[in-house]
Amino acid sequence: MLSFSYMWVFVLLPLPFVLRLVVKPYQEEKSALQVPFFDELVTLSGQKPGTETVVIRQTMFHQVVMLLCWVLLLAALARPQWIERPVVKEIPTRDLLLAVDLSSSMQAEDFTTKGGKRSNRLTAVKEVLDDFLTRRQGDRAGLIFFGSAPFLQAPFTEDLELCRELLAEAQVGMAGPKTALGDTIGLAITLFKESKVQDKLLILLTDGNDTSSKVAPVDGAAIAKDNGIVVYTVAVGDPQSVGEEKLDEQTLKQVAQVTGGYFFRASDQEQLKEIYQKIDTLSTHTVETSSYRPRQDIYHLPLAGAIGMVLLLQAATAFNTFSTKRGG
Repeated sequence: MLSFSYMWVFVLLPLPFVLRLVVKPYQEEKSALQVPFFDELVTLSGQKPGTETVVIRQTMFHQVVMLLCWVLLLAALARPQWIERPVVKEIPTRDLLLAVDLSSSMQAEDFTTKGGKRSNRLTAVKEVLDDFLTRRQGDRAGLIFFGSAPFLQAPFTEDLELCRELLAEAQVGMAGPKTALGDTIGLAITLFKESKVQDKLLILLTDGNDTSSKVAPVDGAAIAKDNGIVVYTVAVGDPQSVGEEKLDEQTLKQVAQVTGGYFFRASDQEQLKEIYQKIDTLSTHTVETSSYRPRQDIYHLPLAGAIGMVLLLQAATAFNTFSTKRGG
Protein backbone atom coordinates (compact mmCIF):
# COMPACT_ATOMS: atom_id res chain seq x y z
CA MET A 1 0.00 0.00 0.00
CA LEU A 2 1.28 3.45 -0.95
CA SER A 3 1.51 6.12 1.72
CA PHE A 4 3.00 9.62 2.03
CA SER A 5 4.69 10.82 5.22
CA TYR A 6 4.20 14.52 4.43
CA MET A 7 0.82 14.86 2.78
CA TRP A 8 0.82 18.63 3.41
CA VAL A 9 3.37 19.00 0.61
CA PHE A 10 0.57 18.54 -1.93
CA VAL A 11 -0.89 21.86 -0.77
CA LEU A 12 1.77 23.37 -3.04
CA LEU A 13 0.23 21.70 -6.10
CA PRO A 14 -1.55 24.85 -7.42
CA LEU A 15 1.51 27.05 -6.76
CA PRO A 16 2.56 27.36 -10.48
CA PHE A 17 -0.95 28.52 -11.45
CA VAL A 18 -1.00 31.07 -8.61
CA LEU A 19 2.41 32.42 -9.60
CA ARG A 20 1.28 32.72 -13.21
CA LEU A 21 -1.62 34.92 -12.14
CA VAL A 22 0.26 37.03 -9.61
CA VAL A 23 3.78 37.39 -10.99
CA LYS A 24 4.35 39.27 -14.23
CA PRO A 25 5.92 37.33 -17.10
CA TYR A 26 9.63 37.71 -17.68
CA GLN A 27 10.39 40.77 -19.83
CA GLU A 28 13.51 41.83 -21.68
CA GLU A 29 13.56 45.22 -23.46
CA LYS A 30 15.74 45.65 -26.55
CA SER A 31 15.50 47.23 -29.98
CA ALA A 32 14.31 45.03 -32.81
CA LEU A 33 16.48 46.86 -35.36
CA GLN A 34 19.48 49.11 -34.90
CA VAL A 35 20.62 51.30 -37.87
CA PRO A 36 22.29 54.72 -37.85
CA PHE A 37 19.65 56.11 -40.21
CA PHE A 38 16.57 54.71 -38.39
CA ASP A 39 14.70 58.08 -38.49
CA GLU A 40 15.21 58.44 -42.27
CA LEU A 41 13.85 54.91 -42.82
CA VAL A 42 10.78 55.73 -40.78
CA THR A 43 10.17 58.91 -42.77
CA LEU A 44 10.68 57.25 -46.13
CA SER A 45 8.52 54.19 -45.29
CA GLY A 46 5.75 56.20 -43.74
CA GLN A 47 5.47 53.67 -40.83
CA LYS A 48 5.36 54.49 -37.18
CA PRO A 49 7.55 52.33 -34.85
CA GLY A 50 5.66 50.61 -32.02
CA THR A 51 6.45 49.02 -28.65
CA GLU A 52 4.76 45.62 -29.08
CA THR A 53 5.80 42.65 -26.97
CA VAL A 54 6.87 39.36 -28.50
CA VAL A 55 5.49 36.47 -26.46
CA ILE A 56 7.01 33.02 -26.92
CA ARG A 57 4.20 30.57 -26.25
CA GLN A 58 4.78 27.03 -25.04
CA THR A 59 3.32 24.08 -26.86
CA MET A 60 0.72 21.89 -25.17
CA PHE A 61 3.27 19.06 -24.95
CA HIS A 62 5.72 21.33 -23.11
CA GLN A 63 3.06 22.48 -20.65
CA VAL A 64 1.89 18.94 -19.88
CA VAL A 65 5.44 17.70 -19.32
CA MET A 66 6.28 20.58 -16.98
CA LEU A 67 3.07 20.03 -15.03
CA LEU A 68 3.84 16.32 -14.60
CA CYS A 69 7.39 17.16 -13.49
CA TRP A 70 6.00 19.48 -10.82
CA VAL A 71 3.61 16.78 -9.56
CA LEU A 72 6.41 14.19 -9.44
CA LEU A 73 8.74 16.55 -7.56
CA LEU A 74 6.06 17.20 -4.96
CA ALA A 75 5.45 13.45 -4.69
CA ALA A 76 9.16 12.90 -4.00
CA LEU A 77 9.20 15.66 -1.36
CA ALA A 78 6.15 14.11 0.35
CA ARG A 79 8.32 11.04 1.11
CA PRO A 80 6.34 8.24 -0.51
CA GLN A 81 6.58 4.87 1.26
CA TRP A 82 5.44 1.42 0.32
CA ILE A 83 3.82 -0.21 3.37
CA GLU A 84 4.15 -3.99 3.37
CA ARG A 85 1.96 -6.59 5.03
CA PRO A 86 1.75 -6.50 8.85
CA VAL A 87 4.38 -8.52 10.71
CA VAL A 88 3.00 -9.95 13.95
CA LYS A 89 5.33 -10.75 16.84
CA GLU A 90 4.43 -12.48 20.08
CA ILE A 91 5.64 -10.74 23.23
CA PRO A 92 6.48 -13.11 26.12
CA THR A 93 4.32 -12.38 29.16
CA ARG A 94 5.91 -14.98 31.43
CA ASP A 95 9.40 -16.11 32.32
CA LEU A 96 9.71 -19.84 32.91
CA LEU A 97 12.77 -21.22 34.71
CA LEU A 98 13.51 -24.95 34.75
CA ALA A 99 15.79 -26.23 37.51
CA VAL A 100 16.95 -29.81 36.83
CA ASP A 101 18.70 -31.97 39.40
CA LEU A 102 21.85 -33.66 38.02
CA SER A 103 23.06 -35.25 41.26
CA SER A 104 24.41 -38.80 41.14
CA SER A 105 21.10 -40.28 42.32
CA MET A 106 19.52 -39.30 38.97
CA GLN A 107 21.40 -42.28 37.53
CA ALA A 108 19.02 -44.73 39.26
CA GLU A 109 17.13 -46.82 36.68
CA ASP A 110 13.70 -46.93 38.28
CA PHE A 111 11.61 -45.30 35.53
CA THR A 112 9.48 -47.27 33.09
CA THR A 113 9.03 -46.05 29.51
CA LYS A 114 5.97 -46.57 27.27
CA GLY A 115 7.52 -49.71 25.85
CA GLY A 116 7.99 -51.17 29.32
CA LYS A 117 11.77 -50.67 29.31
CA ARG A 118 13.74 -49.43 32.31
CA SER A 119 15.27 -45.98 32.09
CA ASN A 120 17.29 -43.84 34.45
CA ARG A 121 15.62 -40.81 35.99
CA LEU A 122 17.50 -38.17 34.03
CA THR A 123 16.77 -39.78 30.65
CA ALA A 124 13.06 -39.92 31.46
CA VAL A 125 13.08 -36.32 32.65
CA LYS A 126 14.91 -35.09 29.55
CA GLU A 127 12.44 -36.76 27.18
CA VAL A 128 9.41 -35.27 28.90
CA LEU A 129 10.97 -31.82 29.34
CA ASP A 130 11.89 -31.74 25.66
CA ASP A 131 8.24 -32.20 24.71
CA PHE A 132 7.22 -29.69 27.37
CA LEU A 133 9.53 -27.00 25.96
CA THR A 134 8.21 -27.60 22.47
CA ARG A 135 4.78 -26.40 23.59
CA ARG A 136 5.95 -23.32 25.50
CA GLN A 137 5.48 -20.87 22.62
CA GLY A 138 4.99 -17.36 24.00
CA ASP A 139 7.25 -17.93 27.03
CA ARG A 140 10.84 -17.05 27.73
CA ALA A 141 12.63 -20.02 29.25
CA GLY A 142 15.78 -20.37 31.31
CA LEU A 143 17.67 -23.43 32.45
CA ILE A 144 19.49 -24.24 35.71
CA PHE A 145 21.41 -27.44 36.37
CA PHE A 146 22.16 -28.19 40.00
CA GLY A 147 23.92 -30.80 42.07
CA SER A 148 26.36 -29.87 44.81
CA ALA A 149 25.86 -26.28 43.55
CA PRO A 150 23.52 -24.62 41.05
CA PHE A 151 24.78 -23.40 37.66
CA LEU A 152 23.02 -21.23 35.11
CA GLN A 153 22.99 -23.13 31.85
CA ALA A 154 20.78 -20.80 29.80
CA PRO A 155 19.51 -17.31 30.76
CA PHE A 156 15.95 -16.33 29.88
CA THR A 157 15.56 -16.61 26.14
CA GLU A 158 12.86 -16.98 23.49
CA ASP A 159 15.11 -19.50 21.74
CA LEU A 160 13.49 -22.62 23.20
CA GLU A 161 15.39 -24.77 20.72
CA LEU A 162 18.61 -23.75 22.46
CA CYS A 163 17.20 -24.84 25.83
CA ARG A 164 16.24 -28.20 24.36
CA GLU A 165 19.74 -28.73 22.97
CA LEU A 166 21.40 -27.85 26.28
CA LEU A 167 19.02 -30.14 28.12
CA ALA A 168 19.85 -33.00 25.76
CA GLU A 169 23.56 -32.56 26.52
CA ALA A 170 23.08 -32.72 30.32
CA GLN A 171 24.84 -35.58 32.11
CA VAL A 172 24.48 -36.99 35.62
CA GLY A 173 27.13 -35.64 38.00
CA MET A 174 28.24 -32.67 35.88
CA ALA A 175 27.12 -30.29 38.68
CA GLY A 176 28.41 -32.47 41.54
CA PRO A 177 27.07 -35.54 43.38
CA LYS A 178 25.03 -33.81 46.11
CA THR A 179 21.78 -31.76 46.04
CA ALA A 180 21.76 -28.01 46.74
CA LEU A 181 18.02 -27.34 46.63
CA GLY A 182 17.95 -24.13 48.69
CA ASP A 183 20.85 -22.54 46.83
CA THR A 184 19.10 -23.32 43.55
CA ILE A 185 16.06 -21.33 44.67
CA GLY A 186 18.41 -18.49 45.63
CA LEU A 187 19.99 -18.47 42.15
CA ALA A 188 16.52 -18.47 40.59
CA ILE A 189 15.55 -15.42 42.66
CA THR A 190 18.64 -13.58 41.40
CA LEU A 191 17.80 -14.39 37.79
CA PHE A 192 14.17 -13.32 38.15
CA LYS A 193 15.26 -9.91 39.48
CA GLU A 194 16.29 -9.03 35.90
CA SER A 195 12.84 -10.01 34.61
CA LYS A 196 10.28 -7.30 33.86
CA VAL A 197 7.26 -9.56 33.22
CA GLN A 198 4.57 -10.20 35.81
CA ASP A 199 4.30 -14.00 35.61
CA LYS A 200 7.40 -15.73 37.02
CA LEU A 201 7.34 -19.52 37.25
CA LEU A 202 10.04 -21.83 38.60
CA ILE A 203 9.69 -25.57 37.99
CA LEU A 204 12.00 -27.36 40.42
CA LEU A 205 12.69 -30.96 39.51
CA THR A 206 14.67 -33.09 41.98
CA ASP A 207 14.97 -36.68 43.16
CA GLY A 208 16.67 -36.11 46.52
CA ASN A 209 16.67 -34.12 49.72
CA ASP A 210 18.79 -31.05 50.32
CA THR A 211 22.28 -32.09 51.35
CA SER A 212 24.60 -29.16 50.60
CA SER A 213 22.71 -25.84 50.60
CA LYS A 214 23.73 -22.82 52.66
CA VAL A 215 20.13 -21.53 52.56
CA ALA A 216 17.21 -23.67 53.72
CA PRO A 217 14.77 -24.41 50.86
CA VAL A 218 11.74 -23.11 52.80
CA ASP A 219 13.55 -19.86 53.64
CA GLY A 220 14.43 -19.46 49.98
CA ALA A 221 10.80 -20.08 49.05
CA ALA A 222 9.66 -17.27 51.36
CA ILE A 223 12.01 -14.85 49.60
CA ALA A 224 10.79 -16.13 46.23
CA LYS A 225 7.21 -15.35 47.23
CA ASP A 226 8.18 -11.79 48.15
CA ASN A 227 9.60 -11.44 44.63
CA GLY A 228 6.43 -12.69 42.97
CA ILE A 229 7.86 -16.08 42.01
CA VAL A 230 5.64 -19.17 41.94
CA VAL A 231 7.41 -22.52 42.45
CA TYR A 232 6.16 -25.89 41.20
CA THR A 233 8.11 -28.79 42.73
CA VAL A 234 8.33 -32.19 41.08
CA ALA A 235 9.67 -35.12 43.12
CA VAL A 236 11.22 -37.74 40.84
CA GLY A 237 11.86 -41.31 41.91
CA ASP A 238 10.74 -43.90 44.43
CA PRO A 239 9.34 -42.37 47.67
CA GLN A 240 10.63 -45.45 49.55
CA SER A 241 14.24 -44.62 48.67
CA VAL A 242 16.71 -44.00 51.49
CA GLY A 243 20.09 -42.31 51.87
CA GLU A 244 21.18 -39.85 49.20
CA GLU A 245 18.25 -40.94 47.00
CA LYS A 246 15.67 -40.21 49.68
CA LEU A 247 12.81 -37.89 48.68
CA ASP A 248 12.12 -35.09 51.15
CA GLU A 249 8.51 -34.66 50.07
CA GLN A 250 7.62 -32.58 53.10
CA THR A 251 10.14 -29.88 52.20
CA LEU A 252 9.11 -29.89 48.54
CA LYS A 253 5.45 -29.51 49.53
CA GLN A 254 6.29 -26.60 51.84
CA VAL A 255 8.31 -24.85 49.13
CA ALA A 256 5.40 -25.09 46.69
CA GLN A 257 2.80 -24.10 49.28
CA VAL A 258 4.71 -21.03 50.50
CA THR A 259 4.90 -19.59 46.96
CA GLY A 260 1.36 -20.53 45.93
CA GLY A 261 2.54 -23.32 43.63
CA TYR A 262 1.93 -27.07 43.46
CA PHE A 263 3.74 -30.24 44.46
CA PHE A 264 3.85 -33.32 42.22
CA ARG A 265 5.31 -36.80 42.54
CA ALA A 266 6.51 -38.81 39.55
CA SER A 267 7.42 -42.46 39.84
CA ASP A 268 7.40 -43.34 36.12
CA GLN A 269 7.64 -41.58 32.77
CA GLU A 270 3.90 -41.60 32.06
CA GLN A 271 3.15 -39.98 35.40
CA LEU A 272 5.84 -37.38 34.74
CA LYS A 273 4.25 -36.55 31.39
CA GLU A 274 0.84 -36.16 33.04
CA ILE A 275 2.38 -33.75 35.54
CA TYR A 276 3.67 -31.46 32.82
CA GLN A 277 0.35 -31.61 31.02
CA LYS A 278 -1.27 -30.49 34.25
CA ILE A 279 1.27 -27.69 34.59
CA ASP A 280 0.28 -26.61 31.08
CA THR A 281 -3.31 -26.34 32.28
CA LEU A 282 -2.53 -24.63 35.58
CA SER A 283 -0.16 -22.06 34.13
CA THR A 284 -2.17 -20.84 31.17
CA HIS A 285 -1.59 -17.23 30.20
CA THR A 286 -2.52 -14.67 27.60
CA VAL A 287 0.11 -14.00 24.97
CA GLU A 288 0.47 -10.36 24.00
CA THR A 289 1.17 -9.60 20.37
CA SER A 290 2.53 -6.57 18.63
CA SER A 291 2.39 -5.88 14.93
CA TYR A 292 4.13 -3.45 12.66
CA ARG A 293 4.15 -2.85 8.95
CA PRO A 294 7.57 -2.51 7.32
CA ARG A 295 7.94 0.73 5.36
CA GLN A 296 10.18 1.19 2.35
CA ASP A 297 11.04 4.67 1.05
CA ILE A 298 10.44 4.99 -2.71
CA TYR A 299 11.01 8.74 -3.19
CA HIS A 300 13.62 7.92 -5.83
CA LEU A 301 10.94 6.66 -8.23
CA PRO A 302 9.00 9.94 -8.72
CA LEU A 303 12.31 11.85 -8.64
CA ALA A 304 13.68 9.66 -11.42
CA GLY A 305 10.43 10.13 -13.34
CA ALA A 306 10.72 13.93 -13.13
CA ILE A 307 14.35 13.87 -14.31
CA GLY A 308 13.43 11.51 -17.14
CA MET A 309 10.64 13.83 -18.35
CA VAL A 310 12.96 16.86 -18.32
CA LEU A 311 15.48 14.93 -20.42
CA LEU A 312 12.69 13.86 -22.76
CA LEU A 313 11.55 17.47 -23.15
CA GLN A 314 15.10 18.64 -23.88
CA ALA A 315 15.56 15.90 -26.44
CA ALA A 316 12.26 16.78 -28.15
CA THR A 317 13.22 20.49 -28.26
CA ALA A 318 16.65 19.74 -29.71
CA PHE A 319 15.15 17.46 -32.35
CA ASN A 320 12.56 20.09 -33.32
CA THR A 321 15.28 22.77 -33.64
CA PHE A 322 17.42 20.47 -35.77
CA SER A 323 14.49 19.63 -38.05
CA THR A 324 13.62 23.34 -38.50
CA LYS A 325 17.19 24.23 -39.50
CA ARG A 326 17.35 21.43 -42.03
CA GLY A 327 14.02 22.47 -43.49
CA GLY A 328 15.18 26.06 -43.75
